[in-house]
Amino acid sequence: MDKKKIISELNRHKKLPHLDFRLKQDTEDFTDTLFYTLFDSNTPVAVNLELLEKKFNDLLDMACWELERPNNELWDEYVSHLPEILEKLNLDAEAILNCDPASLSLQEIYMAYPGFYAIAIYRLAHELYVQGVPLIPRLMTEYAHRQTGVDINPGAKIGKSFFIDHATGVVIGETAIIHDNVKIYQGVTLGALYVAKNLEKTKRHPTIKSNVTIYANATILGGDTVVGENSIIGGNAWITSSVPPNSTVYHTPEIKIKTTPNV
Repeated sequence: MDKKKIISELNRHKKLPHLDFRLKQDTEDFTDTLFYTLFDSNTPVAVNLELLEKKFNDLLDMACWELERPNNELWDEYVSHLPEILEKLNLDAEAILNCDPASLSLQEIYMAYPGFYAIAIYRLAHELYVQGVPLIPRLMTEYAHRQTGVDINPGAKIGKSFFIDHATGVVIGETAIIHDNVKIYQGVTLGALYVAKNLEKTKRHPTIKSNVTIYANATILGGDTVVGENSIIGGNAWITSSVPPNSTVYHTPEIKIKTTPNV
């Protein structure tokens, strides 16, 4: 074995020599600290905001991108939105408590519901996405994806009182728009009708209007697809065109039961 040659070849094939995986690890640490700052009663807010600012500046420095605004302006703008984000998250938790008969307390929702955690990290990442911060918002939501099985792109727009039940397998694309009081269940996909790089700047994912319920494993695709207010989308439905308000859409499988006679 020619060890020097192997090392040389590995270095030559490293097409992104500036790829620093500390950025990923430190983003996850930043995300945990941010979550605890907002929700943990034993975590001092004032102290942690200073700590978070340092972590945030370190992340931006590590990312090595030129941003239009200085780090401190980005952070100040972000912090100014945290009370509003927390208010929305409290509404999300209340929506879960009010909708899920299995939920026994708000404490249980904040600490044990993967859907709430995924929504929380999405909302915290979305504001950074809006400010034009590169990569870090996606690393935050991917961290939540890995822990919960819920993949929400930070670019999606989600209204108030959002409820994801059971959570696992949910996918919400970058240009999806979800209005207020929407409930979705496990396995739901809000995706693109087809994938092509030249669609990067176009709306590719559906719009879900207020008071819609989408049951397990339903798939709704396309940027022009709108699900109207107060509609119910049944489990396993496959939708690629708009649904009028106050509609019920359901998939009817053919189920056959054959019983073996007693021997």
